[in-house]
Amino acid sequence: MSENSSLVSAAHFDYIRAHTQPEDRLLVELKQAARKAGIPPIWIAPEQASLMQVLLRLAEVKRVVEVGTLAGYSAIAMARALPPNGRVDTIELSTKHADFARAWIARSDVAEKIEVHVGPGLAVLPRFASGCADAIFLDADKTNYPHYLEEALRIVRRGGMVLVDNAFAFGQLLDEQPTDREVGAIRAFNELMARCERLEKVIVPIGDGLWVAVVK
Repeated sequence: MSENSSLVSAAHFDYIRAHTQPEDRLLVELKQAARKAGIPPIWIAPEQASLMQVLLRLAEVKRVVEVGTLAGYSAIAMARALPPNGRVDTIELSTKHADFARAWIARSDVAEKIEVHVGPGLAVLPRFASGCADAIFLDADKTNYPHYLEEALRIVRRGGMVLVDNAFAFGQLLDEQPTDREVGAIRAFNELMARCERLEKVIVPIGDGLWVAVVK
């Protein structure tokens, strides 16, 4: 065994994708409809959804708060990993996206487990009671990630899970001249996460990089 990690290439990601449970028909059709509706195709990858489902099941999570509903893909995926009395509260700024997500959630097998809240994350998150959630998934405007994290540490119970998407900054994390305006915010947030003493955490190299953390 070597203490050095193997280099993860695009071929490895393709291999992971090929050896992970594929999406079902509903999620495939959801993405097709979202593209036709003009919703940006920036939902999580199927293999990331599978990883998150495994983590949620292992932790026996019952309640998840999500910031960034988009088309409802990740909300449906997470809800499927919860027990019958589980719940996903998902927050979406765009009324258009929220309406689309609600329509597809209603068609899913987990409609009764998901509630879509419309509004800015920083306005909606304070409505949730302290320690009310077993997990939170942050996947919205990256500039506000530090503020979302502050709320996450209040909302998620001790021993609960904090998941944060796009740790690799849309693939531009290490670029000398990134073109996406949010790369700087993500770099700063990654440093904040690394220093956060209230979390045990690691970046998992799947999708666009996923922070997986547990509240101490």
